[in-house]
Amino acid sequence: MDFVEDHLDLILVPAGLLIMFTYHLYLIYRIIRNPSTTAIGYQNQSRMLWVESMMQNGSSSLAVSVVSNNTWSAIYLGNITLSVSILIGSWVGSTSGSFSKYVFLAGNNSTFTINLKYICMLLAFMLAFGSFAQSAKYFIQIDYFISTPSSDLPVIDVQSAMLRANNFWQVGFRFVYFAMAFLFWSFGPIPMFASCVVMVVLLSFLDFNPARPVSKTQVKKVIEEVLHRYRPMGKPLVKKKVMEV
Repeated sequence: MDFVEDHLDLILVPAGLLIMFTYHLYLIYRIIRNPSTTAIGYQNQSRMLWVESMMQNGSSSLAVSVVSNNTWSAIYLGNITLSVSILIGSWVGSTSGSFSKYVFLAGNNSTFTINLKYICMLLAFMLAFGSFAQSAKYFIQIDYFISTPSSDLPVIDVQSAMLRANNFWQVGFRFVYFAMAFLFWSFGPIPMFASCVVMVVLLSFLDFNPARPVSKTQVKKVIEEVLHRYRPMGKPLVKKKVMEV
């Protein structure tokens, strides 16, 4: 019985990670082949059309305000993941795993395994921090692109920066999900495997979009209504010169 419990980590942990990796590989395949059926692809299409409409309508103040909110959100999430990483690093250096012994459910409870759990958790949070930092960098770049007066910058360049910012944002959250799985591993391989299964089931409802593909006409209509609402009275709308690619 002890032999089986000691080897549960070798069976359930790789199985849980395999489920997570397989799901995300399938999600990437759907994003590449049919992006409108996924939430991430749907957001990318909507944001690219939003960038095009913002630059053509010349409403830089509203666009900069929206992008700045996303920038601060990415910075805030990056600070949280960095703080958690520092906390985990301090915990690994100051404890011998005595806490996990009281709440551990089967599996290998050796010092090497405990340290491996913390290292995997720390690595996942550090990768999440790097992804959120890259997302904030591209959002700041978009701020400079949109707020540049009389710019002849092609729309495709701003759309590319927006696409990278949103993708790094999504990748950061995925690393946080993996870190949560490693967190459950600290309570044993059984909670870790169960958390992976539950997480994949929940993400399957959130990641796949049953809505119809977004159309350029719908996006432009909504943006024109927003611009009409927030545009100062008596101030004409100045169109920004855009190079079509």
